[in-house]
Amino acid sequence: MRAREAVAAVVDPEIRVVTIDDLGILRSVEEDPATGRVVVTITPTYTGCPAMDVIRADIRRALVTAGHPDAEVRTVLTPAWSTDFISEAGRAKLAAAGIAPPSPTRAADAVPLTLAVRCPQCGSPETEQVSRFGSTACKALWRCRSCREPFDHLKAL
Repeated sequence: MRAREAVAAVVDPEIRVVTIDDLGILRSVEEDPATGRVVVTITPTYTGCPAMDVIRADIRRALVTAGHPDAEVRTVLTPAWSTDFISEAGRAKLAAAGIAPPSPTRAADAVPLTLAVRCPQCGSPETEQVSRFGSTACKALWRCRSCREPFDHLKAL
């Protein structure tokens, strides 16, 4: 489906190395076979995420380019997004860009607990949180004690 491919390629405006599909923000792309109308469903990483307006506009722009000018973008809050929705490809892209991805929890009743954040540069678990607040609301600033490099860590939600 051309619409699905177009929307899946939309890049996250805050973390430009991953797509909304990589992050698991993209929930579905449905096309009505009779009318060709496309409905896209997305979920923000957290309620009030400031990037959602940009994401919706980028989705609409991608769909217009793909030949679907009359598309609808729906935002749903349930089930709530969690970092478990990040794909393996997304986790690899984050790490390659120097952003430490959170480990998946996979259990519905699990409470995320970060015992160690591995440095995306050298792989060392000898890291420390410098600030709970990073360059965006969904990231925290960390530093590696081994290689001394600072890096972002995507907060587990």
